[in-house]
Amino acid sequence: LSLLSRILAYSNSTLKRGQYISRINRRMHNKSFTIDNQITVIGGRNIADEYFGAREDENFADLDVVGIGPIVQEVSTLFDTYWNHETAIPVGAFMPKLDDTDAELKRVSHLLEDSYRNILASEYEEAVKSKILTFMDTNHDAFQWSDYQLVYDSPEKGIRSEAKKAPSITTALADSIGSAEKEVLLVSPYFVPRKTGINGLTDKQRNGVQVTILTNSMAANNHLMVHSGYAPSRKPLLQQEVKIYEIRPDSQIDGAEFVAASGAKATLHTKAFIIDRKDLFIGSFNFDPRSANINTEMGVIIKSPELADYFADRAEAALKTKAFEVFLDSKGNLRWRGWDAESEVIYDKEPLTKWFQRFTASLLGLFPIKGQL
Repeated sequence: LSLLSRILAYSNSTLKRGQYISRINRRMHNKSFTIDNQITVIGGRNIADEYFGAREDENFADLDVVGIGPIVQEVSTLFDTYWNHETAIPVGAFMPKLDDTDAELKRVSHLLEDSYRNILASEYEEAVKSKILTFMDTNHDAFQWSDYQLVYDSPEKGIRSEAKKAPSITTALADSIGSAEKEVLLVSPYFVPRKTGINGLTDKQRNGVQVTILTNSMAANNHLMVHSGYAPSRKPLLQQEVKIYEIRPDSQIDGAEFVAASGAKATLHTKAFIIDRKDLFIGSFNFDPRSANINTEMGVIIKSPELADYFADRAEAALKTKAFEVFLDSKGNLRWRGWDAESEVIYDKEPLTKWFQRFTASLLGLFPIKGQL
């Protein structure tokens, strides 16, 4: 009974978070940060400690791109479109009326001041300052001009009755992946392809395009429900020679050593893909039904062979030390190949997991996944 109650409690809490359940509110998942209409940051990073290497127990591997020039105004205009849309409701509509606004404002101001002082006296402040100064000293030519395509969902997607006909980011992403002639490198922390997605990727592979997928292992994933949705796709993809790699939870994330987080659990959070080492997508879109059908998303397709080649080389170099290679043995069973001090290690079950994690993921896999991708 104790074991069953733990499973049901976990399942219930996961369902309440809304992963892949049809009866769910739609939500904005766009990520951008724009300053003075002069510079913008686009990627998949949320605003929380674990996404900036500021926690010692958890560390997310993320990717952003900094843009200047015409794209900044496009992102700013997109922000205004969402800000002024009918689905954007002032926070005050959700908050209880305050009895003493001035007292509450003073309380919050004190909290912010205390937080600021604590940061100034922390390892994190020293790490950020050191990294910024190093970057400024060594990256005088950090920007390069490139053609690009800003891709995004219409805010109309947030209205259930309008969602199906609203302009969608999936159109541009599908066109980009469909244009591949030699290679697709897909990086997605929450990779849950349905039948259409599996068929699309395996068709590419059969037509001579090498498809490589990098996602989270069960041990690295922070949502077991997501892993349970992803797991059934591995065999059909591997059977068509699609390559699959899964991030190790003990991977060393660059920069973690500055804040004593080098022993923290690593979780992939980067959302990106590279086409023929020419085009590079960076954004908020996960390759899953939620991003395709529920969330609103945004990102940018950068048409730069130099940037695409650089990122592809870094990703491929990290596969051996930071990921498990998933493969099928001679009997068609899933196996994982890892490396320990340059020695190959073969796992016959989800690596670095406990039986309860595997059992829970199997149980969660019984829940239906709604939507197509």
